[in-house]
Amino acid sequence: MTQTPPRTASKVVPNTPTVQSKKPNVVYFLVDNLGMGELSSYTGSALRGATTTRIDAFAQEGMMLFNFAPETQCTPSRSALMTGRYSIRSGNQTVALAGSHGGLVQWERTLGDIFSEAGYATSIVGKWHIGDSEGRWPTDHGFDEWYGIPRSYDECLWADDPWYDPKRDPVTHVLESRKGQPVQELEQLTVEVRRDIDIEYMKRAKDFLKRSTEAGKPFFLYFNYSMLHLPTIPRAEFKGKTGHGDWADSLLEMDTDFGTLLDYLKSLGVDGNTIVVFSGDNGPEEMAPWRGTGGCFDGSYFTGMEGSLRTPAIVRYPGHVPAGQKSNEIVHITDLFTTLVLWAGLEVPKDRVIDGVDQRAFFEGKQPNSNRDGFLYWMGDTLFGVKWRNFKMVLVMQRTLTDPALHLTTPHLINLDTDPKEREPYDYPHIHTWVGAHTARLLMEYQKSLGREPLIPVGAPLDYVPKQKPSLSAA
Repeated sequence: MTQTPPRTASKVVPNTPTVQSKKPNVVYFLVDNLGMGELSSYTGSALRGATTTRIDAFAQEGMMLFNFAPETQCTPSRSALMTGRYSIRSGNQTVALAGSHGGLVQWERTLGDIFSEAGYATSIVGKWHIGDSEGRWPTDHGFDEWYGIPRSYDECLWADDPWYDPKRDPVTHVLESRKGQPVQELEQLTVEVRRDIDIEYMKRAKDFLKRSTEAGKPFFLYFNYSMLHLPTIPRAEFKGKTGHGDWADSLLEMDTDFGTLLDYLKSLGVDGNTIVVFSGDNGPEEMAPWRGTGGCFDGSYFTGMEGSLRTPAIVRYPGHVPAGQKSNEIVHITDLFTTLVLWAGLEVPKDRVIDGVDQRAFFEGKQPNSNRDGFLYWMGDTLFGVKWRNFKMVLVMQRTLTDPALHLTTPHLINLDTDPKEREPYDYPHIHTWVGAHTARLLMEYQKSLGREPLIPVGAPLDYVPKQKPSLSAA
């Protein structure tokens, strides 16, 4: 993705490296299936039965993004974040199911690889979901340690399924691994284990942070929180606490746990030199009775609706990201890869196509506009559309996970400023067909990149390496 210049006449201050006594720590707190209508700092509040007090306070300490674009499913978003590349490039553009044996090939370089090679202590707690076999685990991609599950939390429901036979069918376990050692199977993932699993995630995260701090090492903690993925069930200490049911109780639980993590960083005396990113991985949960909401936007995950393509995201970096910022500028999840690497004073890989752009100047308040004006979005292998500023060129229309996908013979051109619900195919009397010049540019940039580096196919073997043109590999 090519960077675009700021869209105003305001002067852009060069993003010069900041002299620091030590490298910044990084904590990425990734929430599972978080719609724009859940947090009270966005459009949720008491409308969802619980006020997210701690997250709301955190939002005032940095930049709140109202147009943060994940990919449309769990696996694609995690792949895009870890590699800085559209998930379709790595063959991870759809949710990985048990037995699929897909995931990242050895050639891909993750945030774990880059931070680890730079001397960072690296840890992941929670689900990985971009590889579930030898050579594809997080500890094969730079992380020193991992505790979590390989794929999805709905697999906890298997044990209670009358058609399920553990002697015949796959069994999902909570896993643990350390770099250079085999993955260890722990307890089976059941509903009870899933309900309480964030307790163990927090315990292990704290232990990692304490050890890293005492050793004087910068750290990268990738905290994959389990909520608000189905089954959205609160722990005993939160059950009934809001008086508004399991969903609200779970929302309060998430808010409390995130606050606990922030408090621990402060108690260690490292919060002032720690970049903390809070974001969702895609739009809201759709399955009843655990259905979430996209707030003022329609659509669930597994669609190309704005409810799918927007999730809350907040970035805090004391002394760098001014407090109290809010923006509707587009930031794609791949941009966090590039920005975090550069903030740490490290190098973004030059031997492959990277879609993430550097957003440091934007986050630091040195320019009003994002360095990105649009992106492409897929559902699996199918290109669903192109987003440019406040417009969308929709090629495939699908409102929810369970609705049929309608392939449009004539693309819809949606103006999100006037039609945030995406109910009108054109914004009469202003049809805005001139927008096509910009969406075509984004499409051509992507097509051109395929000429430099082909897509890695789904299910590619572990040792697969894409055949690149010499100009890219030598860059």
